Amino acid sequence: MPAISHLFFRAGILFLIAGIGLGLAMSISQNHDVIGAHAHINLLGWVTSAIFGGYYALNPAKAEGLLPKIHFWIYTVGVVMMGVALYLLLKGNTGAEPFVAIGSLLTAAGVLIAAYVFFAPAHRGSARMQPAE
Repeated sequence: MPAISHLFFRAGILFLIAGIGLGLAMSISQNHDVIGAHAHINLLGWVTSAIFGGYYALNPAKAEGLLPKIHFWIYTVGVVMMGVALYLLLKGNTGAEPFVAIGSLLTAAGVLIAAYVFFAPAHRGSARMQPAE
C-alpha cells in the first residue's frame, strides 16, 4: 500500500477517535451544543480521509510524487483547524470564527486537489507491476 494511503488512514483513525470521544462527552453530559463539530470531525476527518486513503491504495500510480503529499497536508491541517475552531465557536468563543473560515478554505482546497488527482490521467510509466492471478 502506498505511504500516502497509510497517512490518510492514520489521520482518519485519529479523527474517528476524536469524533467518538466528543460524541461520548456530549452523550454523558446530555449537552449537544457542539454536534456540528462532532459531525465535521467524523465525516470530513474519518470518512473522507479513509476514502482518500482507499483511492490512493487502489491507484498507486497516482499516489506517487509531491501532489499527494500536498493534498494530505493541506486537507488534514484544514480539517484539524476547522474542527477545533468550530468546537470553540460553538462553545461561545467568537474569536475562533476566522480560524473556522481558514480551516474550511484549506479543507476545500484539499478537496479540489483530490478532484484534480481523481480526474487527471495516471502517468503511464509510473504504474507498478502487479502479480498475475
